Amino acid sequence: MQQMDRRKLIKKMGLLGALAALNPVFGYSNKRLPTLSIGACDWSIGKTSDPEAFALAREIGLDGVQVSLGTAQNDMHLRQASVQEAYMKASRNSGVAIASLAIGELNRVPYKSAPETAAWVSDAIDVAGVLGCQVILLAFFGEGDLRGDEKGKAEVIRRLKKVAPKAEKMNVFLAIESWLSAEEHLEIIQAVGSSHVKVYYDVANATEMGYDIFREMELLGTDHICEIHFKENGNLLGQGKVDFNRVKSTLEKIGYGKWIIMEGALPKDAAILPAYQQNLQFVRQLIQN
Repeated sequence: MQQMDRRKLIKKMGLLGALAALNPVFGYSNKRLPTLSIGACDWSIGKTSDPEAFALAREIGLDGVQVSLGTAQNDMHLRQASVQEAYMKASRNSGVAIASLAIGELNRVPYKSAPETAAWVSDAIDVAGVLGCQVILLAFFGEGDLRGDEKGKAEVIRRLKKVAPKAEKMNVFLAIESWLSAEEHLEIIQAVGSSHVKVYYDVANATEMGYDIFREMELLGTDHICEIHFKENGNLLGQGKVDFNRVKSTLEKIGYGKWIIMEGALPKDAAILPAYQQNLQFVRQLIQN
């Protein structure tokens, strides 16, 4: 009799478990963000193009650093083997990963017009291969702004078409970050016609432009968003304009499971170390709750 009751109990528990998986009314919903890795841009922690960014990142408690390819002044120094080795050594010694690459200098030396930038982007694919990361942020702000510039867009599309096969072969993603809307980004991606040209989504930039960031992230989805910036301008994360609880819910909805890279989020005159420790604590609590 006891054995029979035990069998019934096991069967009942199995049924309830199945119902819980199908409907959260019967149990806890398991739809949560995975345990994501959290990093920061080297320029946001005051270490642009500097391998010392890794030691500071370790002190902050970060998992990784988004590193700059370089500047026009140092001729995009990460293209040099000796500099690559210095970065990899700094990464190994600190236990902090190289999360992704960024070419922020494109804001001053535009990809849409400056001839030398074609080589920068092509060479960055090789650098990403050496460093073991997959995403290269291509910046389109300042002098590189694409808003209302159809000629500039056409040239960017032409250049991306030319370099995309190399990115595909190396399995490296070229990520556009700009003031454009999600729809305008998709137009560029579709015109290029490559699986390895995507969007680097920045929640603060899109908020500043007045876009519905939650609709945009759903529209782009994980097919087109290859990495994301958690950012505020002049405020710590969670203390500005961006509704990060809704950001989290939207990322859960689209199934995002890649790096979260913190950018900006530094109040005026704030010290970087405590500010970024607080930002990190905010993001960790957000994605774990």
